[in-house]
Amino acid sequence: MGACIVGWAHSKFGKSEQPGAEELVAEVVSDCLRHAGVGAEEIDAVFLGAFNNGFSKQDFQASLVALAVPELRFTPATRIENACATGSAAIHAGIRQIESGRARRVLVVGVEKMTATPTPVVGDILLGASYRREEAEVDGGFAGVFANIAQAYFQAHGDRRESLARIAAKNHANGVSNPYAHMRKAFDFAFCNEVSEKNPIVAGPLRRTDCSLISDGAAAMVLSDVDTALASAPRAVYFRAAEHVNDFLPLSRRSKTSFEGAARAWNAAYERAQVGVSDLSFVETHDCFTIAEMLEYEAMGLARTGEGHRVIDEGVSAIDGRLPVNPSGGLKSKGHPIGATGVSQHVMAAMQLCGDAGEMQLPKAELAGVFNMGGAAVANYVSILERLK
Repeated sequence: MGACIVGWAHSKFGKSEQPGAEELVAEVVSDCLRHAGVGAEEIDAVFLGAFNNGFSKQDFQASLVALAVPELRFTPATRIENACATGSAAIHAGIRQIESGRARRVLVVGVEKMTATPTPVVGDILLGASYRREEAEVDGGFAGVFANIAQAYFQAHGDRRESLARIAAKNHANGVSNPYAHMRKAFDFAFCNEVSEKNPIVAGPLRRTDCSLISDGAAAMVLSDVDTALASAPRAVYFRAAEHVNDFLPLSRRSKTSFEGAARAWNAAYERAQVGVSDLSFVETHDCFTIAEMLEYEAMGLARTGEGHRVIDEGVSAIDGRLPVNPSGGLKSKGHPIGATGVSQHVMAAMQLCGDAGEMQLPKAELAGVFNMGGAAVANYVSILERLK
């Protein structure tokens, strides 16, 4: 028994006028049920992903879903958290509930309200996804963690700032076509590559254009078992693989220059789905920082260790390349409301597979890869998706 995505909804990411997570959840839940063609009474369980960790005094956020749809009042609802991979962790909880036979249909919601929090406080909150005992004092907060990764990588394999600028320019160009994106504005390579008043250094070698955005937003999906999806759903996007691999939290316990946990998650997903990287049509990957996307090229098998720069420099990951990466604009352009990110990535992939991606639509979208990570490649989630119906 496997699981399928049968419907979804997605809010606009960015600086929302909604006061909190409760209202953001309400923006997507009813629309998601309607898109899936199911009533609230047909939902057997709810899993909500929210990092929170101080963004809101209102915790216990899974219980906010029934306030949006009162018919869900007596439906079991559970909040999931796994750092920046919180959304994918909620999806996995839903998949396992279906695979266990305890549910036929599950509602998954991801949400975060970040922009109401002062930027310095946001930085401290996000450091909760690092190993504070060793990394709490790093300059630049969580950006500083990835700046240290970039510096170690450059020392080992050469300075690749220009390649990082190409990744940023690519994702911003892709995001222009995404109506849900936080920043629908193209920045060319020259702008992304130059340190300027509008593109200052944030930490180490990372410029502002190398860093994802502080965003508000929500995304939701209905999961169903395959038989139910094929019998009654308007569409069915099947999880050929849904794999999760963890690594050590402290960077001091592992290499800074490769994402081994991510590579293991990708390899497990390829084995489960009986495919390879060459079979994928496109990938939505976790570009919280441009150095992360470059290391993820290596983890997914597009390049050997130390040669991730070639993927972007040679146009492999471009929108018209051999394997488009982040046709949605990624976290860099679309935004990164922590709890919503993993759900959003899967929604973007499902839209492509169903031919519903509008101006983002790729000419060939048959098999999707999705990578979402918590922390600096600590919690690593890979999905391989295809359309059944």
